[in-house]
Amino acid sequence: MSKIQVYYGTGMGKTSAALGNAIRAASNGKSVYIIQFLKGQLNEEYFKRLEPEIKAFSFERSTHNFNELGPEEKKEEKQNILNGLGFAKKVLTTGECDILVLDEFLGLSDEGIISKDEMIDLISLGSDSVQLILTGTTMPEGLRERCDQIFNIKDESNQ
Repeated sequence: MSKIQVYYGTGMGKTSAALGNAIRAASNGKSVYIIQFLKGQLNEEYFKRLEPEIKAFSFERSTHNFNELGPEEKKEEKQNILNGLGFAKKVLTTGECDILVLDEFLGLSDEGIISKDEMIDLISLGSDSVQLILTGTTMPEGLRERCDQIFNIKDESNQ
C-alpha cells in the first residue's frame, strides 16, 4: 500500500477516485477520515451514510467554493481552512485513522493559504501506518518526490 497517493489535474474525477479508495478501504475494515478544502460546506447527508467507517470533515462555513467568495469572505474562510489543517496535523501525528483523504489540499498553495514548504511539512508528519490521499488541480514540484503514486487526471475530449 502506498503511503502518499495523489490525484491531480484539470479533469473531473479526482475526488471520486479518492473516495473510491476510501470506500474500498472501509469495506476492508480500515478507518477513513476525509477533510475537504476549498469546496464550502459538506453534503453531510451523503457522508452520514458512510459512517462510522468513513468520517468526513469540512471546516469552512460558506456554502460556496472558495474561488466564488469575495475578499472579506476569503479572509474569514482562510482561518477556518487553517483550523482544518490543524486537525489534519493532529490526525497524522496521532494515527487516528488508517487513511486520510485531503480533498483539494493541493489548491491551498495556489490560493496562498499555505506555502509549498508548509504542505511538505504537513505530509511529512504521517506515520507509516496512515495512508494519505491528496487531490487538487496542480501538483507543486516540491511535493512530487515525496509521493508514492501520482495520477494526472485530464480531460482529453476536446483534443
